[in-house]
Amino acid sequence: MRVDAASPIYLTEPQGLQDQPWFANQAARLLVDASSFDPRSLLDRLLQLELQLGRVREKRWGPRAIDLDLLLFGDAVVRESDLVLPHPRMSDRAFVLVPLLDIEPGLKLPGGVAIRSLLERLDYNLQERRIYQPG
Repeated sequence: MRVDAASPIYLTEPQGLQDQPWFANQAARLLVDASSFDPRSLLDRLLQLELQLGRVREKRWGPRAIDLDLLLFGDAVVRESDLVLPHPRMSDRAFVLVPLLDIEPGLKLPGGVAIRSLLERLDYNLQERRIYQPG
């Protein structure tokens, strides 16, 4: 597995629990060996990395050292109790969509929905590398 592309880092207002510092968000495109990784094994590896980097799961939407989300896995569509692809809330989050477009401006979800069209329907404001979105 290797990082093929990464967006700039964006500072974003906390969603859900508001009384906490702003988050630093970034998207990365990983190239993975298909014989070594499928969506489940990649998610498991990301969760291992979170633990190694100091992630402690205490409070939903609360402060954390790191949060690695699997947003897409090629054109895979997965519906499991703890793994849903495409990520179920990404279409509502400017802090996910803006960095994704930095990596691949023409990116589409499985089924053909353009990421840009999802972003255009959101109420958000981008100022330099800060994303403001009502939560």
